[in-house]
Amino acid sequence: MTEAEAAAGAAPRDMDAPTLRAQLAAMGEAFWTSRQRNGLFALALCIVAVIGATAWFQIRLNAWNQPFYDALTRRDLPAFVQQLWVFAQLALVLLALNVTQAWLREMSKLLLRKGLVHDLLSEWMLPQRAFRLSNAGSIGENPDQRIAADAQQLTELTTNLGMGLLQASLLLASFIGVLWELSSGMFVRIGDMVIAPPGFMVWCALLYAAIASLASWLVGRPLIRLDSERYAREAQLRFALVRVNEDLEGIALFGGEAAERTRLRRSFSSVLTVMRQLVGANTRLTWVTAGYGWFTLVAPILVAAPSYFAGRMSFGELMMIVGAFNQVQSSLRWFVDNFSSIADWQATLLRVAAFREALRDMDRRVRHAAHLELSESRDDTIRLSDVAIASSAGTVRLMPAQVQLAPGERVLVLARHGAGKTLFFRAISGLWPWGSGRIERPNGGRVMFLPQRAYVPPGSLRASVSYPSPASAFKDAEIRAAMQAVGLDRLVPALDRQERWDRQLAENEKQLLCFARLLLHRPRWAVIDDVPDRLDPESRRRVLQLLDGPLAGMGVVLIGSTLPEGGNFGCRLELVMQAAAADPAGDESPADPGPPAPRAPT
Repeated sequence: MTEAEAAAGAAPRDMDAPTLRAQLAAMGEAFWTSRQRNGLFALALCIVAVIGATAWFQIRLNAWNQPFYDALTRRDLPAFVQQLWVFAQLALVLLALNVTQAWLREMSKLLLRKGLVHDLLSEWMLPQRAFRLSNAGSIGENPDQRIAADAQQLTELTTNLGMGLLQASLLLASFIGVLWELSSGMFVRIGDMVIAPPGFMVWCALLYAAIASLASWLVGRPLIRLDSERYAREAQLRFALVRVNEDLEGIALFGGEAAERTRLRRSFSSVLTVMRQLVGANTRLTWVTAGYGWFTLVAPILVAAPSYFAGRMSFGELMMIVGAFNQVQSSLRWFVDNFSSIADWQATLLRVAAFREALRDMDRRVRHAAHLELSESRDDTIRLSDVAIASSAGTVRLMPAQVQLAPGERVLVLARHGAGKTLFFRAISGLWPWGSGRIERPNGGRVMFLPQRAYVPPGSLRASVSYPSPASAFKDAEIRAAMQAVGLDRLVPALDRQERWDRQLAENEKQLLCFARLLLHRPRWAVIDDVPDRLDPESRRRVLQLLDGPLAGMGVVLIGSTLPEGGNFGCRLELVMQAAAADPAGDESPADPGPPAPRAPT
């Protein structure tokens, strides 16, 4: 269980799996609010028109069977040549319709994916949601997989299956009437009994398709679970590979290649295990689908054979009946032929819908759990009242309980190792809502937060030092001066070079880059999580000089475990960890720290 789960009242490791109806409702809502909705509606109308025209011309093509095969039977060359010309015209029109349909299908995939990915990114990148989701269990482990690969798979399957179902439905509606009319006078003889019901071939097609569909459903049901499991394990494998690639230096320094190889092989073995199960399930389903497909080649001839041999129809009429039967069958067997894809679609829909629901559920979980009250102060003052931060290890309390920090004040928050420094930093920044008490602080960019791990975005160094503002927000001279002030003079000539600066820079340089951002943005407050202790002595001295010099009017909340030499910190606070319960050795939780200690100047 993660810390967030423990703090939020033992939330489950993953979100409850939504039902198919809930999945469809959630994705329908995403579609309805999408900017691509009108474009998709227009494409859908065009698709219906093209598929409808295709069905009509296929009826014409099926009717062409009778005069063509009758001409062959009579050895009538002029009629044969004439029917070839008719076929060429019909084939040309159907070819144009097929090309148009293919273009509409691909454009639908493009627009559908664009709308879905934009929706997921919008939900994911709302303030604090992505961070909180990363602490919500397995649902937040691989958002990249859900947004990229799963969204692509879902849009492609939805388009292909949707258009296939529409085409099958229109063809069924078009040819079932034709087949009903052609079944007139057909019969089957069982012993001395002759059965000749109206629409004989239609009933045969329906019965045949129903048996095959039921068999496909019974045999193929495990594919839904196995497809979902495969996607989850594939995502875990990709995550493991990315993690190794990001930490290659540490792995090489410790000689950990063998251990990492073993770990990656174990992850890959889990993928192979579920793939073997999928091979078996697909093989069993193929027995049904392939057997059904092969028998369909002769099924309409076998059914119509008694009437043909009784002389009630010509060879051309027989071929027209076979063509109509096959069209009805191809429509009715859509479920049989696509069951594997339908299972894949439902598994992918489950992953995307569960991810989207988990994103929206994060805010509700915070509202219903005991949480810190975070509000905005209008006078740039920071007020902390009875702050208690919940975690799986216990409760982190700020001493004294009532604190008011005036603009420009320098505050040192001290804590022993493991006493919750980073939790307090996340709480005051709004990332960690679990706990109790009230935090009131300025907002709207008037506070800048510097975590222990400096963030260096991709792109140019100029864009990185200007982050989160655009690179054009600051003059070139301002950026150069800020870089020189923090001791990054050597990087000034490379300001506009595109690099993986998160890999090119040392950790010390990344932190200095963040202090250069402070110089450029000049917020009213900076909240710093143990950063000076992680700098080399020269960089630490330079940063503290900046706080006493160009940034002297800025309020600073420095969270650390040691007293810095400089910085003029006139106020000291303390973080105390109260353990959740007795430890395994039987020791009791620490006693209450007592009344708040007075605020003492340094």
